[in-house]
Amino acid sequence: MRSFLLVFLMFMSSLAYSQNIKRKTPEWLLNAVFYQIYPQSFYDTNGDGIGDLPGITAKMDYIQSLGVSAIWINPFFVSPFHDAGYDVADYYKVAPRYGTNDDFRLLCAAAKKRGIRVIFDLVAGHTSWDNPWFIESARAEKNKYSDWYIWTDNVWTEKNNVIRGLYPRFGGYLPNFFPSQPALNYGYAKPDPNQPWQLSPTDQGPMAVRAELRKIIQFWFDLGADGFRADMALSLVKDDTYGDYTSIIWQDIRKWIESDYPDHVMIGEGGKPAISIKKAGFHIDFTLPWNMPAYNSLFRKSFPNEGGENYGVDPYGFSVFDKLGHGNILEFLDEFTKHYNETRDYGFISIVEGNHDLHPRISYDRTDNEVLQVFLFTMTMPGVPFIYYGDEIGIKSENGLPGKEGSYDRSNIRTPMQWDNTMINAGFSSAAKEKLYLPINTDENRPAVATEEKDPASLLNQTKKLIQLKRVLKALEADASWKVLYAERGKMPLIYERSKNNQTLIIAINPTSQNVEASIKVENMNSRPSTIWGQDKVFNKKGDLWSVTLAPASGGIYEIIK
Repeated sequence: MRSFLLVFLMFMSSLAYSQNIKRKTPEWLLNAVFYQIYPQSFYDTNGDGIGDLPGITAKMDYIQSLGVSAIWINPFFVSPFHDAGYDVADYYKVAPRYGTNDDFRLLCAAAKKRGIRVIFDLVAGHTSWDNPWFIESARAEKNKYSDWYIWTDNVWTEKNNVIRGLYPRFGGYLPNFFPSQPALNYGYAKPDPNQPWQLSPTDQGPMAVRAELRKIIQFWFDLGADGFRADMALSLVKDDTYGDYTSIIWQDIRKWIESDYPDHVMIGEGGKPAISIKKAGFHIDFTLPWNMPAYNSLFRKSFPNEGGENYGVDPYGFSVFDKLGHGNILEFLDEFTKHYNETRDYGFISIVEGNHDLHPRISYDRTDNEVLQVFLFTMTMPGVPFIYYGDEIGIKSENGLPGKEGSYDRSNIRTPMQWDNTMINAGFSSAAKEKLYLPINTDENRPAVATEEKDPASLLNQTKKLIQLKRVLKALEADASWKVLYAERGKMPLIYERSKNNQTLIIAINPTSQNVEASIKVENMNSRPSTIWGQDKVFNKKGDLWSVTLAPASGGIYEIIK
C-alpha cells in the first residue's frame, strides 16, 4: 500500500509539472548547432588504429572552424565493446583505448576555450554484463546489487526475452538490446502481482539505480561536460506505455540540473516529443525513424540497404529529398507539425540528418548540391540541428564492410574521418592499414577536409556558411515562428517562413534534378526579398502572388525587406 501511495503521489506531481510549468531553456540553445563525433573513428593520436579523446582535442581548431556550438561524443567509457561502447562496464572511467579521465577534462577545457560545449552519451537503461554491478547481481546470494537489474524469480520460467542459464542466480535476466546488455531495474509501471520479481519504481532497488544515475551525471559534469544525450531515453521503466513513470525520473534530474547546473542540457533519444520534451523535461528530442515513422520519408525512404531491402517504412515510396521529386512532404509535415505545436513552448525537436545508427550516409546517391539542400533544411527548420562527423565533407557509405563491435550493417557509416588525401589512412591514423578500426575509402578522389578547405565552393565551406547563418540570424533561432508557405504531395519546392524580432525569412528548397516553380502569397512582402544565401532572383511578382522558381538541387534563404 505504501509503495502504491508513493507512486501515486509521484505521478500526480509529474502531471502538475507537465501541465503548469513551461521549461526554462539555456539561452545558448537558441542558435546552437551540434556536431556528433564517433570517437573511435575521428582521429587517432597514438597509432593504434582507433580514434581517441586526445584526437578530438587535437582537431578542436577544425571543429571551431565549422562554427558549431557543441559536440556530442558517443560513449567513451570502459566497455568490452560488444555494442561499440553502449555496453558500459564502468561509468566512471574512460576506456584506455580512448585515453584517461584527465584526457576528457583537457578536451572539455580546450572546447570551452573556443566557446564549444561538450555533451557526453549517457547509457541509462542498461549496462554491460561485465559491469561489476551485474556480476554481483548475478550471484546466488542476496546482495546490494540483487535488485539493480530485472531478474525473474525462477530459472525455469520462460518469459519474453529473458536470458537464462548463464549465471548462478536462480532466475533469468531481461536484456535491453543484445544479451550482453542487461537492463537496469527502474521498476515496472504496473507490476504484475503474480510476478513478484516485477518491482515498483519506488522499491529500494529501482530507487538505488536512480540515485546512481544522478551520481554518474554529476561526475562527468564536474569533469567538464555541459550536458548529456540519453540513449534509449524513454525505455527505463518497463511497460510504461505513455512514459508517465520514466518521465518522473527525468523530471527529477531536470529539476536538479536547473538548480545546480542551469546552463547544462538534457537531450533525449526519444522520437516522441510530447513525452520526452513536455512530459519528461528534455530540452531536445531527436526525430528517429523507429519512434517517428514519418522521419523516414525525408532522406532515406527510397534508399536500399546492403541486404537489398528498402531502408524506409514504405518499400515502394520515394524520399522527399530525392532526385525524382515524387516524395510526399506532407507525410513528414503532418506529423512534425503536430509534435511541433505540442512542444514548442517546452523544448526543441532536432531533425537529425544522420548519426551512427542511420544508414546510408546522407551523401548516398546525392551530389554535393543535393546534400546542401538537406543541410539547408535542417539548419533552417525549427529546433536544434545536429551534423554527423564527415557528412560536412560528403563522406560516402562504405558498403560491404564486416560488422564491428555490434555494428553489423551500420559499419558503412562509422568509417574513419578523411582528413587529407595522403595514402597513409587519409590522415586518420599512422597505424598499419589492417589495424584500423574500420577500413578507409581508398578512392584517390575521396572527399577530404584538406582539399575542401581550399575550395570556396566545396560542400564543407558552403555548410560552414549555413552553420554561420543559423548562429547569427534571429529568425533562424530554435524558437522563431514557423509557417509553411508551399508544400504539395509529389511536388517541389518546399517553402516556409521563419520570423523573430522583426526579422522575417523565407526558405525555399528544391532537392530534385528538375526546375520547379510555385506560387505563394506572403503578407507584407511588397518587394522582392534580398538573397542571404543560395540561388538569386528566384522571386517574381504575379498579381497578388509571388512566383518562386528554383533550378535543380538549389534553394536559398531570403529576407523580406520592410
